Amino acid sequence: MKLSKHGYFYLLWMAIFIAIPLLMVVYFAFTTGDSQNITSFTFSLDNFKRFFTPIYIEVLNKSIQLALVSTIICLLLGYPVAYIISKEKLKYRNVLILLFVIPMWMNFLLRTYAWLTLLGKNGIINYFITKLGFQPLDLLYNDFAVLLGMVYNFLPFMVLPIFSVLTKMDNSLIEASWDLGANKLKTFLKVTLPLSLPGVISGVTMVFIPAVSTFVISSLLGGNKTYLIGNLIEQQFRYTGDWHFGSAMSIILMIFILISMALTSRFDKAKEGEGGELW
Repeated sequence: MKLSKHGYFYLLWMAIFIAIPLLMVVYFAFTTGDSQNITSFTFSLDNFKRFFTPIYIEVLNKSIQLALVSTIICLLLGYPVAYIISKEKLKYRNVLILLFVIPMWMNFLLRTYAWLTLLGKNGIINYFITKLGFQPLDLLYNDFAVLLGMVYNFLPFMVLPIFSVLTKMDNSLIEASWDLGANKLKTFLKVTLPLSLPGVISGVTMVFIPAVSTFVISSLLGGNKTYLIGNLIEQQFRYTGDWHFGSAMSIILMIFILISMALTSRFDKAKEGEGGELW
């Protein structure tokens, strides 16, 4: 098949900005030597062996745990919100979705910085707590603050896919369920929920992947007390200068993310195969 001019341009763009950087990361991951002197590189698996030690495995486990918890919270909050908005009239529905999207127009770093003002010792929340006669709470630089930042920043990525699926759902199926004697709860569990699973799977993927690899949120809201895999990778590239170890960790994280995407995709296909058995 002969490619058009745009097709060749697209392949060139992918090679420059995707394939070549990825190959460089792989090359650095499987070599050792002075990062500034490419002629000193030698093939080695030491970078991967170094990662599979208790201290780094613990960081990876913590990253996965916080990402899973934030994803579950986003799902528990996002699904009802998406469902409620999808049932509103069109003019109100667009306004409500716009309210969700507007914060995403602001820079990610600025949105995260805003929580420093809210959660700090002299922040707005502690100001009202002290005015009520209580001692100020330690809300910043802990796992709670990081989790809160993740949920706040990634919640729209859960709401929008679910909302998109719910708005496209055929209402005649719901009406048929009512005609067959099902109440609202059974209709939701047997009709609405199964048909909305593609949106749920998309939302889970879109929240979990950035959550497990984040470093900005944990740096600002976690301080030195919450250290995630994204922070380790950033440290190797920006401060330590060990690009080989940083690349190895990037490859491991990439493999983990690809496995997670494959599992969610397989689960989504399995649910699609069961789509006809709603009753």
